[in-house]
Amino acid sequence: MPRRHIRVTGAPEAPLRAALTALRTELGVPASFPPEALAEAERAAKAPVLPSHDATDIPFFTVDPPTSTDLDQAMHLSRRGAGSGYRVRYAIADVAAFVVPSGALDQEAHRRVTTLYFPDGRIPLHPASLSEGAASLLPDQDRPAVLWTIDLDAEGRTSAVDVRRALVRSRAKLDYAGVQKEIDGGTAEEPLALLKEIGELRERLEVERGGISLSVPEQEIVERDHTYELVYRAPLRADGWNAQISLLAGMAAADLMPASGTGILRTLPPAPDGAVGRLRRTAHALRIDWPHHVSYAALVRSLDPHRPDHAAFLQECTTLLRGAGYTVFRDGALPDITTHSAVAAPYAHCTAPLRRLADRYASEICLAAAADRPVPDWVGAALDGLPARMAEGSRRAGTVERACVDLVEAALLKGRVGEVFDGWVVDVQERQPAVGTVQLESPAVIGRIEDTNGDRLPLGERLRVRLTPSDPGGAKVRFEPV
Repeated sequence: MPRRHIRVTGAPEAPLRAALTALRTELGVPASFPPEALAEAERAAKAPVLPSHDATDIPFFTVDPPTSTDLDQAMHLSRRGAGSGYRVRYAIADVAAFVVPSGALDQEAHRRVTTLYFPDGRIPLHPASLSEGAASLLPDQDRPAVLWTIDLDAEGRTSAVDVRRALVRSRAKLDYAGVQKEIDGGTAEEPLALLKEIGELRERLEVERGGISLSVPEQEIVERDHTYELVYRAPLRADGWNAQISLLAGMAAADLMPASGTGILRTLPPAPDGAVGRLRRTAHALRIDWPHHVSYAALVRSLDPHRPDHAAFLQECTTLLRGAGYTVFRDGALPDITTHSAVAAPYAHCTAPLRRLADRYASEICLAAAADRPVPDWVGAALDGLPARMAEGSRRAGTVERACVDLVEAALLKGRVGEVFDGWVVDVQERQPAVGTVQLESPAVIGRIEDTNGDRLPLGERLRVRLTPSDPGGAKVRFEPV
């Protein structure tokens, strides 16, 4: 599911880049891997555990941002016959072929939990020798993978699933813009052209079941004349089609897990009314019409991420995903909550093991279920503690994201202390009604507002606000009513 995508370019010594570098130190983000973990990774890169099944004859391809080298997924799409449906082959990097349970590399992965994303770079879950090398599904390289084969009917519904270990070989590293251009121009070969056909079928099924995929734009912070400007880059349709293949595999994994009696699901309860109410106020602040009879899902599908006001609102929509967690079950006893409310179906994270710890365990559970064999002991031993471990990693990632947003927003408003802006009060603290949150119309910044006279802030109403100095040593922007 999406997070806020913020990208900062420019020279490393530029003020914002330097502040981001300092932030890594302040947050205690690991700068490097322990020597023993690096040594283990180097050994594993030279001698991974290879599967017996050979699927290197299938011409897989990857679709990722152009600069990405940590390639978790590769796909091949085909028709199953005239009018009979489709076959999706989806290869996922097999991290377990390189990582020894309880070894130095495994212990470090449990400490890191996830790859951390900063606007100017990332802190990886695994050493580059694996995540960008031997384990990555790079083109023209034989790689161990967890291979999903998912048959779909003519409407795009799942009719059969198989998952096994296999040796695969990607033939092409594609990027979203290139994929979109080939498909729109009619020059894409069938395996790639089917990405649109299958993606659109899955999108229709998503609407049917009440799910929602956020088309979250990337925010790029551009430095011009010693000031910063915010630019939104909307995702392409190809991004959404590609995401539907990943969602398809995650839903297939969740459906397969009960066969083994063991599972780890990605769950999300319905958003509380208060969170949706706050989002409605944000929509009002951005002058987005949201009639009360229109559902959240219907509104999001109507938005155009190319419009700055819609783009800003889609960024805020990610707040409804913050209650997501991992739910473990054993001995066939399904938990009370099995679904992810945004997916509107049971769902499991299994498609990004290079970047997310839980996915390695989900893959092993599914492999065991498909082969009708017990879940490996090392998986069972770690499973109960995995939700707390993932929650800790998610909190760390959330802290990084919030701190980065604070820095970026402070940079956008640098030198503008004392200026007056138009905004809307989107939230007010229950116990301190003079303190709340304001959404500016332009730039699309959200910040803390406090009425120093102690008066109650007008929740949901338009307000002229003045930018005040931030807390001493702090980066967060602060406002006061005019």
